[in-house]
Amino acid sequence: MIRGKFTRSDGTLLLTVLIGLFGVYSLSRWIDTHRPSANPSIEEEELYLNATTVKRLSLGFNGLAADWYWMRSLQYVGGKIIKLPAHVQLDHLGQLNLKLLAPLLDATTTLDPQFMEPYQYAAVVLPDLNVQEAIRIVKKGVTANPLEWRPYHHLGFIYWQQRDFAKAEEAYEQGAKVPGAPEWMRAMTGRMASEGGSRNTAREIYQRLYEEATDNQVRNMARKRLLQVNSMDEQNALRRLLAADKSRTGRCPESWREIEVLLRALPVRVDSSGAPLDPGGTPYQLVKDKCDVNLGEKSEVPLR
Repeated sequence: MIRGKFTRSDGTLLLTVLIGLFGVYSLSRWIDTHRPSANPSIEEEELYLNATTVKRLSLGFNGLAADWYWMRSLQYVGGKIIKLPAHVQLDHLGQLNLKLLAPLLDATTTLDPQFMEPYQYAAVVLPDLNVQEAIRIVKKGVTANPLEWRPYHHLGFIYWQQRDFAKAEEAYEQGAKVPGAPEWMRAMTGRMASEGGSRNTAREIYQRLYEEATDNQVRNMARKRLLQVNSMDEQNALRRLLAADKSRTGRCPESWREIEVLLRALPVRVDSSGAPLDPGGTPYQLVKDKCDVNLGEKSEVPLR
């Protein structure tokens, strides 16, 4: 049997790999021992290791360090959300003390500027906490990824949320010029200019966000926002129907059964009791004395 010789170059390569692994292990241990206290009664510390320092310590293993920071970002938010009521949405977390989220996402994207998920997370979660930081981080993604259209989509989403339709239009217009950008990016440019505040625009944006999301929390948020937009249209149609019935009878209906014939004219599902169902499948509540309609208590459609 002929055995390969262990050359000096092999030894150098092996030593480099071992030093790199030891560096990553040491970095992980250092970070773990310097993390902020998990005690919610203690005010959170500043970010315990910034991106510049991590880059210096990671010995070229920036991708691994970026993954670590990304997971910390998700755990950080998840640990706060778990204490909130179920109806609170990912894009409305301003009530929480999430002051470390922006630095965590900034560190992640500094270590790995081509890592797309943190930019989307910044666009969805950060605006309700610190919109300027959200814009800064996503713009960093635009600069670092000139051949990617998605950061432009995220930037347009932020401006649209802020009702700055002119800047949203500009972001989508620039993104539409990137090779490989989908046609709907160009269509979104015109929509921002003509009907930026409409429900149809909201429906389109959340649909695209849902389709592009890789993070389950972001995807679920977009799904629930789509339910909300569709429910708004349905509630308006039901209110018009209730008003028309009152004009005919002189009173508000006591039950959905009284207007079941009229309900057939609407594109809504009904249950066995005759109650119309919201997009999530929960019956709408009839407000009898006001000829109005509300979401059911168990509905998964967000209230805000």
